Amino acid sequence: MKILISGSSGLVGQALSRSLATDGHTVIRLVRKASANQNEIEWRPESGAVDSSQLEALDAVVHLAGESIASGRWTDQKKQRIFDSRVKGTFALSKALALLNEPPKTFLCASAIGYYGDRKDEILSESSAPGNDFLATVCVQWEKATGPAVEKGIRTICTRFGIILDKKGGALARMLPPFRMGIGGRVGDGKQWMSWIGLDDVVSALRFVLNKPDISGPVNFVAPNPVTNEAFTRALGRTLGKPSLIPIPAFGVRLAFGEMADALLLSSQRVDPVKLKEAEFEFRLTTIEEALRRILV
Repeated sequence: MKILISGSSGLVGQALSRSLATDGHTVIRLVRKASANQNEIEWRPESGAVDSSQLEALDAVVHLAGESIASGRWTDQKKQRIFDSRVKGTFALSKALALLNEPPKTFLCASAIGYYGDRKDEILSESSAPGNDFLATVCVQWEKATGPAVEKGIRTICTRFGIILDKKGGALARMLPPFRMGIGGRVGDGKQWMSWIGLDDVVSALRFVLNKPDISGPVNFVAPNPVTNEAFTRALGRTLGKPSLIPIPAFGVRLAFGEMADALLLSSQRVDPVKLKEAEFEFRLTTIEEALRRILV
């Protein structure tokens, strides 16, 4: 297949690109700079500028690009960049694909379980209603921005990613230093649910849905067994052979990170990967203990 990937330099984009290229697929990268070779296409997501002729005859597009939500405090300017990079960028790309003479058969657009907001112990499926906080609003508009592709008849999938676990990047990589020093612990009361998935399973699931023409719409990319923050931190401590007894109080997290603390560290999303399970996708990592051992040991 000939597959276009935006956000190819990110954690998921790099892993997916390697996996596809290893199996002989042609990977084209959508980049925000002058293209360096025939396997890159320049685009400007803010304005929607892209050479549409280079988008013809693709088999699939995987859109992963977006401003990081976990770096820096959420100032008004940062929140605007988060929103614009996802919503405006997705709409521009979706519209460009819809105008092609030979559009791709499949369009995968990243989204996140932040769509659901803070839902305590409620079990959430793809059909659950959205939340009403900032991240939920971003995710709702992000998914709506795929509208031109959907209306064109391109099979469109919104991949609602949970917490992606990998020792080289993402949330787990940022947790490792304090836990390795023996000063890690739960965040707040630790009762908030964490819906996680291993990076290898993310890549496998992306490739799985690319090849499943009956799957469309939102898909939860999470493992089948979410855990509370307290259970997660205890499992991480055991895996590293370190104590995990030093909690971080909620007020301390809010003081350090502001609004981002409530959205990313204190909110609770207990998400069920209903569509992947119904399609009989085989997760490699199904429990947090197994996942952390495989990833870290």
